[in-house]
Amino acid sequence: MTPTDPNAHRPEPIDTTVTETEIGEKTLEELRQIAARYPQSRSALLPMLHLVQSVEGRVTPAGIEACAEILGLSTADVSGVATFYTMYKRRPNGEYNVGVCTTALCAIMGGDDVYDRLSKHLGVGHDETTADGKITLERVECNAACDFAPVVMVNWEFMDNQTPDSAVELVDKLRDGQELTSTRGARICTWRQSERVLAGYPDGRADEGPTSGPQSQLGVRIASENGWRAPTPEEAAQAKADAEREKAEAEANGEGEAK
Repeated sequence: MTPTDPNAHRPEPIDTTVTETEIGEKTLEELRQIAARYPQSRSALLPMLHLVQSVEGRVTPAGIEACAEILGLSTADVSGVATFYTMYKRRPNGEYNVGVCTTALCAIMGGDDVYDRLSKHLGVGHDETTADGKITLERVECNAACDFAPVVMVNWEFMDNQTPDSAVELVDKLRDGQELTSTRGARICTWRQSERVLAGYPDGRADEGPTSGPQSQLGVRIASENGWRAPTPEEAAQAKADAEREKAEAEANGEGEAK
């Protein structure tokens, strides 16, 4: 590994030797704005850490100190949260975060093959970043998109029905700077831009693209074709009462026959 390789220093705790920071007064003001949104300001910590990542590219000591000071917490409290959740990065993250689901159905449908192919193609393992700083590869738990398995997410946008070949093509286009659009969502932005959205600063892309696909809508279509619908609360309550009455009558009849 070369000194410029993002993987050359991969500490599990927050790297307290990092002294440089890109956090300025504008970011501090936005952190205060986020904190002001919540009745209990400490509830703002998660989106505040996302904002730190949008600026720093990871969680840094300066980011932790800024969050702690604004929220009136200790740096240990903030660091404990930042090191608990996997979405908070402790080392420089790539321009694009590529997560491959290898859980349950995605694994059965080839998710492991997709991950293994990408790992070999990119030359990195789980939560590692390519030497050019473009791609961070992750194994991720269920992405709640089983009807489109196997699924890859780029900065938390869905790329459905992937194969090893299509996944390699996907990351190559990302590294080449080509504009891509999610299968069921917006144009792919950078990881830092997506972190700013998670911090609560919309980028205007929320309504881009479809939010569901034919597979997800299949149950609704079948129900419509057959005239099926969910019962109203009143109908459900009446059905429950009828069932309980029938059960009680059956038990009573059984006891009478036994006598």
